[in-house]
Amino acid sequence: MDVFVSVGTGLNAAQDAFVSAVEERLKAVGLNPCTIGRNTFSTEAPLHAVIELMDRCVGTVIVALERYRVERGVERRASPQEKALTDVGFPTAWNQIEAAMAYGRGLPLLVLVDEQLRCDGLLERGNDWFVHEVPLDAAALNNPAFTGLLKDWRDRIEQRTAKAAAATAAPAAAARDPASMTVAELVGALKPFQLWTALVALAGALSGAFYLGMRLGSG
Repeated sequence: MDVFVSVGTGLNAAQDAFVSAVEERLKAVGLNPCTIGRNTFSTEAPLHAVIELMDRCVGTVIVALERYRVERGVERRASPQEKALTDVGFPTAWNQIEAAMAYGRGLPLLVLVDEQLRCDGLLERGNDWFVHEVPLDAAALNNPAFTGLLKDWRDRIEQRTAKAAAATAAPAAAARDPASMTVAELVGALKPFQLWTALVALAGALSGAFYLGMRLGSG
């Protein structure tokens, strides 16, 4: 099953090694990680490519890594809440965009955030999903906390996939042509009241045919 992985491009060596470790963990549980510009490519505009890829995926992983580093800055400048920023890292805005798109589609979200980042919006704690802050170390993906988180997310993917399959199968079964069904399938498809009505009608038809046969024979 394909899963959408949201991660920035232009990674440094440590970041790339961490993302590769995430991909290996996903593959180990039977999932195929797909990332625009990393292992999946398209001639479409970036947003269209994301939509096309995400629509065929069963879940989404957000890997938020440092894109910007602010050595000295100001937050809410000239307001009563003005605050100095010193040596703060921020992820790519595409993490936010793709998290929102996945949530809108009802795709199970697994959110991994570099513990050194300053994250707002959909990447901060308190939303409808758990945000797992991790160090950029592949070993952190093998500890019990992440293993349990990965299993829970994988289970939610299976549940969603099963519900989608059942919803697709129900209309198809209901629309099946009776002419293509066997007698046993026709009888099995009837509700109890319908089956009883059919049996009564059949009994009536057989009785009428018997009575008619007797009259013709005696005549």
